[in-house]
Amino acid sequence: MDTTQALDPDRRTQEAWLEAARRFVLDHLAALDGAPAVGAVGAEGNRIAAEVSVPIPEAPLPGGIDAILQIVSRAAQASLNTPAPGYLAYIPGGGLYAAALADLISGCLDRYTGLAAAAPALVRLEADVLAWLAAAFGYGAQARGIFTSGGSLANFSAIVTARHAHFGDTGDMRQAVVYTSTQAHHSVAKSVRLAGIPAANVRPIAVDAEFCMDVGALAAALHADRQAGRQPFLVVAAAGTTNTGAIDPLPALAELCAAERLWLHIDAAYGGAFVLCDEGRRLLAGIERSDSITFDPHKGLFLPYGTGCLLVRDGEKLRAAHAAAANYLQDFAAMDRNGEPPSPAEYGPELSREYRGLRLWLPLMLHGAQAFREALREKLALARRFHSGIETLASAGAPLEMVAAPQLTITAFRLQRRPGETLSQWNARNAALLTAINGYRRVYLSSTALPVADGDAFTLRVCVLSFRTHARHVDACLGDVARALNALSIS
Repeated sequence: MDTTQALDPDRRTQEAWLEAARRFVLDHLAALDGAPAVGAVGAEGNRIAAEVSVPIPEAPLPGGIDAILQIVSRAAQASLNTPAPGYLAYIPGGGLYAAALADLISGCLDRYTGLAAAAPALVRLEADVLAWLAAAFGYGAQARGIFTSGGSLANFSAIVTARHAHFGDTGDMRQAVVYTSTQAHHSVAKSVRLAGIPAANVRPIAVDAEFCMDVGALAAALHADRQAGRQPFLVVAAAGTTNTGAIDPLPALAELCAAERLWLHIDAAYGGAFVLCDEGRRLLAGIERSDSITFDPHKGLFLPYGTGCLLVRDGEKLRAAHAAAANYLQDFAAMDRNGEPPSPAEYGPELSREYRGLRLWLPLMLHGAQAFREALREKLALARRFHSGIETLASAGAPLEMVAAPQLTITAFRLQRRPGETLSQWNARNAALLTAINGYRRVYLSSTALPVADGDAFTLRVCVLSFRTHARHVDACLGDVARALNALSIS
């Protein structure tokens, strides 16, 4: 073997590998519409994991690319089928084919895009997408943003930015206080701790009957902390909670934060994309008054996992919190930087990074923005369709109750509680219902726990967000709910 060429195969080999990958990918996509929404998970999935685990070889694996793809195919069977149209659990994304092409192209180009001076035109394409998103959210020309690996890292950078804007590089973080609702994503509290603020300084604010933050409770908590000599500086609101899709009262929160001189960050990882359609923009009114926004294109813009975004209204505050210099970067500083787009490394925590911008730029160029707007409108309508279907079943005698009507595209529902039924008995019945629905494998739902008078109630939830999910899939879900009720003799 010529070891000098081992990692640089000839074009004939490259084409053979690409052809094998092409067949594998297109066969997978063609089968998605009729594929089960869940594969082997749990014990069966772990058995498959052991089956496909092979030692890393010193020489190429016998059988080459075809044998390798067989292993990958078998491994993929042990998973939730997240791109399938019947996948209605957690928060689907879908994984656009055009975005996968972008990843192939950017991976093969392999240009360094942390500093704009190293690839100014490629970074400009990414900056153009970020500027388009910032404008869609109602931010002005001074806004800046970064693409991240997901909402967790975006929330972290937002909290670091808010901390720096309020305290600079000094200050006693033991007195710094952050406010968010009891329905906030777990990454908020985690990011606060990683940002050097004690976990005990996160104030979980009560929610109303629709699981939205109670502004009066927030104001009371602020007053109490100020009276105690603490330093409130940040409110993290939600534009689409993970549990129920609740939208916190954004205009009222913006008013309070302005009066109290607090940074308002909105976690819109799930719900932010809906600003691209008229109805969604109305639902998210007030988001433009925030100081920063987390938004996940791998949710509402259907991209592959690993595509998050942070937007900050005053881009200089984002830069001040993240920019750094090093002697080994002096060659870039010596270049003509006039007209250069913003460098991602100056606005976020990463110096080396993948070129995430092409993952959204290419689909927007190939499909146009209107296709995304139409798909988002459809998802809002499909959530209402499911909600109406559950109400129809309940009207016909099914013992179901709506816990939260869809504010965006998540619907939470469960069985009605029987008189005298303990919480554990009620939860067990709802868990059995979920297992039965998912057991048909046409759709896959998830659950959450929502507060009731005597604890947390097991609650089923449906999230409609994949671009592949249409009316027939929602109707199939409703059919499986009714089928499961009959199979369990629940009446």
